[in-house]
This record gives sequence, structure tokens and C-alpha cells, in this order.
Amino acid sequence: MQNKESLLSPEDTAYYNHNGYYLYKKPLFSEQKLNILTNIFEEHLELKGAKLSDELDTPHFRDERLLEFLLADEVLDLVEPIIGPNIGLWSSHFISKEPVVGRATPWHEDSAYWKGRVSSFDRIVTVWLAIDRSNQENGCMRVIPGTHNNGFSEYEDVDKSTNLFRSQVKNIDDSQAVYFELERGECSLHDSRIIHGAKANTSPHRRCGYTMRYFSTETQVIPERNQNHKVWLARGRDIAGSQFENV
Repeated sequence: MQNKESLLSPEDTAYYNHNGYYLYKKPLFSEQKLNILTNIFEEHLELKGAKLSDELDTPHFRDERLLEFLLADEVLDLVEPIIGPNIGLWSSHFISKEPVVGRATPWHEDSAYWKGRVSSFDRIVTVWLAIDRSNQENGCMRVIPGTHNNGFSEYEDVDKSTNLFRSQVKNIDDSQAVYFELERGECSLHDSRIIHGAKANTSPHRRCGYTMRYFSTETQVIPERNQNHKVWLARGRDIAGSQFENV
């Protein structure tokens, strides 16, 4: 971001650090670029086979066209004020909740699913890009502010047929939730440790988002715990000695 005006002000970054999230209520990509990404998603949706629409994980492993978006300055300029200039691409995921039948995403911390895979969680951020309009009606994401400072939570089992995951964080007070309502093309950012989830989509409108996840390269990706998982050096240099793919 040298010689560029930051996309996040110091106040925005302070808000993120305090609350564990930030809503970026501006278009992330141009309309033309967003349309290209949407078309790529629609291709993946058509070819998904028996997978459910919310299970299109790490699509960039199979389709390198997505790297044009994941490694784009538009995203990295948004991420850099939060995690610094040395940025690794951790993962991405199309999460599409189909009308009426879209499953709930139970309360969880992303970091709980990555235990032992990275050396620390304090500078991992997810950019959640709205491919469709996302609101309370169609099951937008929601978070419990400030919970990124609480450490790992206790979990209990839930019904996988109606939930994206098999477990959820225990004893959450839903009245504390902040709902991420986004127009198409807008995005949110959240810390890997914050408690978040989404209600089921019982509306007639699809809710698709593309998550793009990044980490400071001061965090090491542990090779023996990440077999068949690929990471890319998105910007800057490798500090901790992770094994990055060639761009």
C-alpha cells in the first residue's frame, strides 16, 4: 500500500481490533470484475454434483482464475491495515444458502477448526464478500462482538442435516448478536477467533458469499498438519518460513 491512501482509517482499524469485525459498506470490486467472479461461482455451482451449495470449499485449488481476485490489490489493500504488509492467502470458500432450504451456520470460531495447523491466530482475517444481497431475511452472517479475545470456547453437538457444521459454541446469548447486512459487492471483515454464525435461509432469495481468508506471514503454517492444503504469498515476504505455492 505504499503511496496509497489506506482503505481503512486508523479509527476503522481500531474499531476492528476492539470488536473483532468491520463492515466495509463500499463495492470491493468493480461491477465488471464482480460479474466475472459471480459467473465463476455459477459454474462451480452447476458442477458441484452431490455436494450441497454451502460446501464449495477452497475452490481456488481447482480453479486458478480465482487467484485474480484473491491476490488482487482491492482485497489486499483492505487487509493490510489489519494484519500488516506481509500477507499469506490461507483459504477461500463459496458459501451459498439456497432459498427456503439453506442450512444454518451454527455459532463457531474459525480458529477452532484450525487448531494445530498454524502457530497463532491473532492476525488471521476473513473478508466475506456478498455475491448476493445478504440480510436477516435470507440468513446473513452475525457475530458476538469482542469474543475474539476470549480464547477457545466449549462446543456441543448439533444436527448436521440442518446445520453446516456438527457442533456449536455453547450458551450463546443471541440478543448480543450484530447482523452483517450487506448489498451485493460489499464485504465484511472478521477475526478468525470471533464467535459467529448465521440463521437458516427460509426466504425465497439465495444468499451467496465468497470468503477470502488471509494471515500475517509472521504466523507459520505447520506443514505436517496441512497436507494437501495450499497457501500463497499474497504480498510482502515470508517471515515464518511457510511453504508457499508459486504464483
